[in-house]
Amino acid sequence: MTTESAAAAARATVYGYPRQGQNRELKKAIEGYWKGRVTADALRATAADLRRTHWRQLADAGIGEVPTGDFSYYDHVLDTTVMVGAIPRRHREAVAADRLDGYFAMARGTQDVAPLEMTKWFDTNYHYLVPELGPDTVFAADSGKQVGELTEALALGLTARPVLVGPVTYLLLAKPAPGVASDFDPLTLLDRLLPVYAEVLADLRAAGAGWVQLDEPALVQDRTPAELNAAARAYRELGALTDRPKLLVASYFDRLGDALPVLAKAPVDGLALDFTESAAAHVDALAAVGGLPGKRLVAGVVNGRNIWVNDLTASLTTLGTLLGLADRVDVAASCSLLHVPLDTAAERDIDPQILRWLAFARQKATEIVTLAQGLARGTGAIAAELAANRADLASRANSRLTHDPAVRARAAAVTDADARRSQPYGERTAAQRAHLGLPLLPTTTIGSFPQTTELRTARADLRAGRIDTAGYEERIRSEIREVLAFQEKAGLDVLVHGEPERNDMVQYFAEQLTGYLATQHGWVQSYGTRYVRPPILAGDISRPEPMTVRWTTYAQSCTERPVKGMLTGPVTMLAWSFVRDDQPLGATARQVALALRDEVGDLEAAGTPVIQVDEPALRETLPLRAADHAAYLSWATEAFRLTTGGVRPGTQIHTHMCYAEFGDIVQAIDDLDADVISLEAARSHMQVARELAAHGYPREAGPGVYDIHSPRVPSAEETTALLRTALKAIPAERLWVNPDCGLKTRGWAETRASLENLVAAARTVRGELPTS
Repeated sequence: MTTESAAAAARATVYGYPRQGQNRELKKAIEGYWKGRVTADALRATAADLRRTHWRQLADAGIGEVPTGDFSYYDHVLDTTVMVGAIPRRHREAVAADRLDGYFAMARGTQDVAPLEMTKWFDTNYHYLVPELGPDTVFAADSGKQVGELTEALALGLTARPVLVGPVTYLLLAKPAPGVASDFDPLTLLDRLLPVYAEVLADLRAAGAGWVQLDEPALVQDRTPAELNAAARAYRELGALTDRPKLLVASYFDRLGDALPVLAKAPVDGLALDFTESAAAHVDALAAVGGLPGKRLVAGVVNGRNIWVNDLTASLTTLGTLLGLADRVDVAASCSLLHVPLDTAAERDIDPQILRWLAFARQKATEIVTLAQGLARGTGAIAAELAANRADLASRANSRLTHDPAVRARAAAVTDADARRSQPYGERTAAQRAHLGLPLLPTTTIGSFPQTTELRTARADLRAGRIDTAGYEERIRSEIREVLAFQEKAGLDVLVHGEPERNDMVQYFAEQLTGYLATQHGWVQSYGTRYVRPPILAGDISRPEPMTVRWTTYAQSCTERPVKGMLTGPVTMLAWSFVRDDQPLGATARQVALALRDEVGDLEAAGTPVIQVDEPALRETLPLRAADHAAYLSWATEAFRLTTGGVRPGTQIHTHMCYAEFGDIVQAIDDLDADVISLEAARSHMQVARELAAHGYPREAGPGVYDIHSPRVPSAEETTALLRTALKAIPAERLWVNPDCGLKTRGWAETRASLENLVAAARTVRGELPTS
């Protein structure tokens, strides 16, 4: 095909779309089902209606090929586990009794059965459920969901492309099942898994699929020769099938490295690649392997993970360079639009001019269509759109919001000494222990306590004017007193005020810092039915006034036990926001760190003895390629130390991390120079404790003993067993006892019981320790 005919054939597509609906209808239906207020049939009807609505939105925008199979009740990796029949042994009875309840049992657990482990989907804040596999795993095809959703889309008269997690990525994401040797490699199951994928592909072809997309984002990471050979074998075998649709292999979140020639040579019909990062280098790499003659290329030139408007002219330039490298070039976002909110049209509180800088999922679909039209018909066909886009980009670049000379001057003046504590840990720990007077195995929580309906109602009433500020603040004071009273009665050693005044651990701070924008309806799925509204970090950051001191000080006045000040760290403030893309991330992190440093100083001056600066996103934001790790970890750890480096030796600095793989950043955790770290560990059976020990981590640590992402209440005996396991890796004088994460999403009944069991377990294990 000539360059001209390749351009003329261009059409628009996407890999996935937000699942929740404009008003989070899916979340409400699922949680209603869990509580018995919504029937299974009503839940399925809501889901089907949302799928139809979203497909029609895409088709009406001009998307020529809509995705199917990307919709999920909880998680698309869990859906893949169901599709290939890899149900863990402990969940098989529940799945056999009721498929929907069994599905949610795998996701959330029950009182009697633990859920699957949960961790981050590559370097995003989306959490997936980790497949559990072993040498005795038997796969069996179950394509009902995939075929059913394709059939729904085809019945609407749409051209549809099913999207599946690819077999190589699925196995690379998996872990050995409980009881399986830790060195078991799930990739050894590839030959057993490929016939199942072949059966699913045949079923989809029979149902009318012309193309099927197989997502292989794991191949943008550094991969061993054995892993690359496995990918080559997988697509050689799948490509050789006769009873299959055309295959589009997609990879995203970064550019392909050594996997590019493997996929380019594979007997598949097309590749979908991410051209939003290092686009020119990716184009050059594609040219170097000879392009994709005779194949389809889906070019991801619109950023599917951030919310800034696309530079249409730059994207058209990239698309133009690709025309000679493939038989056909289509236009897409870089990845699924799952990672961005649905529609900017719902935002009424953002200045209309600033709103034009932003593109959520519906706006990105329009950008994709515009680019496809420009590629197919020439720039003259989209002249008005290009002119408006240039004006929007110039407006943002020249805005006073994005440039504050005072903030930039302060950041430029930072020295190495600003990011160091005045004494090394070995010297300051004695002062902290004398000051706090804590027992061995001190107990605490991570920060938040249940956000009750009454609290959410009070915030809504304040916004609506139904109560005044004084009435709202009395409600907050009452909640703090209740939370403190429970913690004292339960026997916790270091208390928290429970964060009743906070809507979200990032949004709460963003709303009080300059340079941030807040949305009203910008919901994005974090996991399951947990949706967050990431704020938009649009400009230079400063802190006009204290943000947490008032409520922390009030809480401390209500108790003689130490109360932790609670802050969100600079890396997490970036990672869980839609961050500006017009300067290096390290420069933005330094600005945020300086604003938080002011808050830390004010908390300490107010008498706060323990200050926790949470960095759950430190591992999540780690670049996908090892060559980029050192540069990232340098600015990320500096930002944390800059936040905390100004405190006195006797002030104890905590940090917290959860739901990620920490083994490869233990040195960075050490470099934070925090006095205490708490980490998620319950679902992974204390794996992180062993990793800390292997590294020789010298500070105090609290590997979590209570999985707060499940509704089940761990017994005192179960928690005691986890503590005993932790003690094999961390000595008693450095071991803390705490949950995996904050308790905001849990109910009070399960929280009370779980924390009472946690304290009982700590007392039991304390009693087993040798006396000096």
